[in-house]
Amino acid sequence: MQVSIETTSGLQRVMTIGVPAAELEQKVTTELKRIAKGQKVNGFRKGKPLPANVAKRMFGKQARYEAIYQQMQQSFFQAVQQEEVKLAGMPSFEPTVDEEGKDLEFKATFEVYPEIALADFAGIEVEQKSASVTDADVEKMIDTLRKQNAQWNESEEAAEDGDQLSIDFEGFIDGEAFEGGAAKGYSLTLGSNSMIPGFESGLVGAKAGTEVTLDVAFPEDYHKEELKGKPAQFKVTVNTVKKPVLPELNEEFFKSFGVEASDAENFTVEVRKNMERELDRALRNVTKQQVIAGLLATNEVDVPASLIEQEIDRLRQQAVQQFGGGQQLDPRQLPAELFKDQAEKRVLIGLLMNAVIESNELTPSAEKVEQLIEEVASTYQDPAEVRDYYANNPQQKSQVEALALEEQVVEKVLASAKVSQAESSYEEIIREANKPA
Repeated sequence: MQVSIETTSGLQRVMTIGVPAAELEQKVTTELKRIAKGQKVNGFRKGKPLPANVAKRMFGKQARYEAIYQQMQQSFFQAVQQEEVKLAGMPSFEPTVDEEGKDLEFKATFEVYPEIALADFAGIEVEQKSASVTDADVEKMIDTLRKQNAQWNESEEAAEDGDQLSIDFEGFIDGEAFEGGAAKGYSLTLGSNSMIPGFESGLVGAKAGTEVTLDVAFPEDYHKEELKGKPAQFKVTVNTVKKPVLPELNEEFFKSFGVEASDAENFTVEVRKNMERELDRALRNVTKQQVIAGLLATNEVDVPASLIEQEIDRLRQQAVQQFGGGQQLDPRQLPAELFKDQAEKRVLIGLLMNAVIESNELTPSAEKVEQLIEEVASTYQDPAEVRDYYANNPQQKSQVEALALEEQVVEKVLASAKVSQAESSYEEIIREANKPA
């Protein structure tokens, strides 16, 4: 097999491969026998092999087409190994010499992974934050849990922040109703900030059965161009006002969160433990985000277009699953442009992380893997069962090993980066850790 490789542009390569005619013809013969086997042809007894000349006349073109495609795939991947090519994505094939009795020649066009020479980690700045879970944080969390499980009772009293209202409303600009400005039976929680400024606060004090006129203005950055900054008037009818009745801190409430506690004090201890675990993960995540941002800022890398396309397909699939499209929506109907920037960033991050791993010959630390598994196990009633699960499921354990490697990359970068320390709070860290990448 003869192989030559040409660089056309950037990461794109064209490989020209020659395959001896005898090797190809052997495949054509095998494929012809496979296709002809069991075919019913008038004038020939069913189950008996067709004469070679008849089979070739009837199925020769199909057999040759399929044999050539198989040969191109096989020869290409052999050549990739032989030439030690770092293949990124799948190739496209084009036969250039395809005549019976002659050597097959074809071109394979593909992309390779970029060669990455990482910039010195000393150029990366990281503000490593610290925080603790305070008594006030725990109290607020328990209050939030109670509110999330509140019962709602209709009330004749005036509406306050935190109350749920059922309302009918219609909006007007310059005295004219506008599209999308009306609804009936709309459920609104006061203080949720789900409406434009002034709308919810204007309903504080209203009672069931009352009508309220609100004079407000759309924000300058409102998502609809025709409404940006426009003054508007809403006529609102309050159908019902519901006030929350918070659950008691009792065993039934504790069990709803999987906590076996006999009193509020023990429940508070468990809540604090969970918050501290969450805070620890969030602090590591915030640091990792800064390390990744530093790697992106200090390294310029060509990204294979084929890898971006693959990532776009994954993001499309995730979007369909997230919004419950199921079988009704073909992910390919979603425009690639919606996902291109995110996909390119994801691929670039992966390339840089792998470059750190390869250049420093990092392998998953057994201690780090055990630590991560223990973090998960500690949240379950039977930690030993969780440990056994990972020990007996190589695929699941490999996911933990990948996370361990990511943390080892972060540690490697931090060892050389310019690291400063900063105090923060539980809420700020959780909010920062959950920001979209």
